[in-house]
Amino acid sequence: MLLKDKVCVITGAASARGIGKATARLFAAQGGRVVILDLDAGQAEAAAREIGQGHFGLACDVANRTACQAAADEVIAQAGQIDVLVNNAGISQPLKLMEIEAANYDAVTDVNLRGTLYMSQAVIPAMRRQRTGAIVCMSSVSAQRGGGIFGGPHYSAAKAGVLGLAKAMARELGSDGIRVNSVTPGLIQTDITAGKLTDAMRAEIVSGIPLGRLGVADDVANVCLFLASDLSAYLTGAVIDVNGGMLIH
Repeated sequence: MLLKDKVCVITGAASARGIGKATARLFAAQGGRVVILDLDAGQAEAAAREIGQGHFGLACDVANRTACQAAADEVIAQAGQIDVLVNNAGISQPLKLMEIEAANYDAVTDVNLRGTLYMSQAVIPAMRRQRTGAIVCMSSVSAQRGGGIFGGPHYSAAKAGVLGLAKAMARELGSDGIRVNSVTPGLIQTDITAGKLTDAMRAEIVSGIPLGRLGVADDVANVCLFLASDLSAYLTGAVIDVNGGMLIH
């Protein structure tokens, strides 16, 4: 049990086929007590019930600092501690450069980057008191290669910002016993990509992936487990690619 007695908060984890939900299931199987945060309280609670007894869900808009703090306070009230945070919540928009309006930029940056900052700020005091903690930040291969399939340039910018923020947090928080690492998934088959890939698109993409397949949510969840557990006790400020070789650098 790699996460025995650990309280693990995962944002954006209510979607049935999402990376967050897969991570929540895996963390629970490894002994963690999982807290699912999502915009809709009912969906978050339902997702937690599906995972099993003892886990719970809360409503949280990660782009709202007050909401993040309220969620962290409630986790402490119910579970007494916060050991792991997975900053998974994110949105994407398939826009070209000249199509991006101020509202598009704000929406994508607020959830992906501001949300990572606000939720991290909310849990850090508890981790500092414990002198231990692990934060996993979800970036994207699009931040590294300059664009993706379903995300526009503003998405790439936000996810690149996540990498910079996570590295800066790792440097600042190491003396507190808090590790901060990032994951950069490639094209993963989730609810976001469902129905958007034609057979021709899929074949073309797979042809450029050395491992010969698209990723699934569990591929990313396994790396989140590694970074959340003591298996990665000497890793901080690291970036782990989960893309099947789509980008090798």
